[in-house]
Amino acid sequence: MAKKKFVVGCFDEEAVLFPAVKKVRTAGYKIHDVYTPYAVHGLDHAIGLRETSLHTAGFIYGMTGTATALGGISWILTYDWPLNFGGKPHFALPAWIPITFELTVLFAAVGMTLTFCYLCQLAPFVKKHHFHPRATDDLFVMVIECTAKTNVDDLQGLLKSSGAVEVDVQVAEEGWWIGRYDKDEMPFENKTAVA
Repeated sequence: MAKKKFVVGCFDEEAVLFPAVKKVRTAGYKIHDVYTPYAVHGLDHAIGLRETSLHTAGFIYGMTGTATALGGISWILTYDWPLNFGGKPHFALPAWIPITFELTVLFAAVGMTLTFCYLCQLAPFVKKHHFHPRATDDLFVMVIECTAKTNVDDLQGLLKSSGAVEVDVQVAEEGWWIGRYDKDEMPFENKTAVA
């Protein structure tokens, strides 16, 4: 994986973070992410993230559950094993509503959970770089991705003038890798042998 340079600014308060985000975006820098100790309303819009399409995925998964339920029940009770339940017709749609509803909810819930975990790269033994140990404890951490044109000193000065209590530069993997948090190194890095 490619390593990238990031400028990390830490803020004490939400009220200081929002104007800093606006200043950084106005200056033309790309905000990689902002880590907060709690959900901050409007922050996704402020850093320029598009609206999630998870609700569309949930609708598709729900419709898949509905089609699976109706297709399975109708095939079983009208073609494969038609039984007479108290004189009802073989295609008794009102009697199938509870099972259809349950499969719709099941497919939507499981599908959205797995999609969310995939998009956020959450899985057992998946390791990601942490930019600050207090990022989800009591600090608001803004991570800005550096490009070839980025003047790191100017960016650090902008963050300090915007109210950052800590500013540092880090080189980190942008993605994720398989590993454990009790080991600092990545398992697939080349190590020089000592003779």
